[in-house]
Amino acid sequence: MKLYSVGLAAILSCLLVTGSAAQESSVVIGAMYNLTGGQRLLDVPSARGAELAVAEANKAGGLLGQPVKLNLVDGHSQPEVIAKEAAELVNEEPAVAGLIGFSDTDMVLAAAPIAAKHKRVFLTSGATSPRLPQQVPEYLFLACFGDNVQAAAGAEWAYNQLKARTAVVFYNETTSYTQLLRGYFETSFGELGGKVLTAIPYAPGNLAAKALMLPKADLVYLAASPGDVAIAIPALRDAGISVPILGGDGLDIGVAWKDVREARNVYFTTHAHVSANNPDPRVKKFREAYAKAYPGTEPDAFTALGYDAARLMIAAIKTANSTEPEAVRKALAETTDFQGVTGTISYRDGSRIPVKAVSIISIDGGKMIFLGGVMPKNVPAP
Repeated sequence: MKLYSVGLAAILSCLLVTGSAAQESSVVIGAMYNLTGGQRLLDVPSARGAELAVAEANKAGGLLGQPVKLNLVDGHSQPEVIAKEAAELVNEEPAVAGLIGFSDTDMVLAAAPIAAKHKRVFLTSGATSPRLPQQVPEYLFLACFGDNVQAAAGAEWAYNQLKARTAVVFYNETTSYTQLLRGYFETSFGELGGKVLTAIPYAPGNLAAKALMLPKADLVYLAASPGDVAIAIPALRDAGISVPILGGDGLDIGVAWKDVREARNVYFTTHAHVSANNPDPRVKKFREAYAKAYPGTEPDAFTALGYDAARLMIAAIKTANSTEPEAVRKALAETTDFQGVTGTISYRDGSRIPVKAVSIISIDGGKMIFLGGVMPKNVPAP
């Protein structure tokens, strides 16, 4: 198992672990992200956020009188590699208090059951399937909202603000995330009084051809993976579709939007508004710290999710006053009113998914513009 660093924050963290504190034991947190492959656009920013949180914790004196050590491994966007790396991580680091990571449901499901088998919490920073806690009982927590929440928010916003009454769904048929998002949007849009005319599936290899099959509607709901975005948007526009395109957080590809051709009249739901014009003091503080750690780059919502996930795990260990895995799990489950950059996080009534508002973003000339937050009134069951 190789350990990785994705920036200055990790170096600062490691200096505190390997320098004067070299002889001390450490509080170990496992972090699994796809630093290469199709999921890298989401996971590299998340990993940077996690590293920044650990660096800040160490600068503040560490945790339980010890430095915090972040074991960051690359899943290569391959579930079979992830399963192997997860097993190696918990076996080679028996002191690991818990694991964080990933922004995709299928990737989480390759790792979290292994963590649970070893009675370790897995806190996903960005995988949004609301079914995950049932699929991995007791040990799987989300730091983000569920897909049913963001799909409901998107449907309400499209119906109320875009005045869309008909929609066609264009979705990647190869991932759990996009299939779930498709279903939740169809349910929510229909309950509002809208009509989904059809749902057209695509695979990455036939996306452009399938885009030509879409009928006319007021809206295209694009349930896409991040690697699809630069192909899907131009393909839809080249097919003569000029109506608004709305998607989920798979469209939150940050600065990569500047290279997407025909990116106009595009909107998506995501986890946070962390651009420079956000006046929230928590966002400003986060951006200042990030700029010092990663000069010349911009944080996005997934950076903030990784940051919040690591801070949430650190807070649970501090509350438990222990790295004993069961104590950490219990402390995490009892978390209320944790002030994150992506919102206030509480796990209430036994739920392991926080209730959080959804941010609506538009794309204009490659730039992301915050349009507002939505807390949907009616959310489909998982």
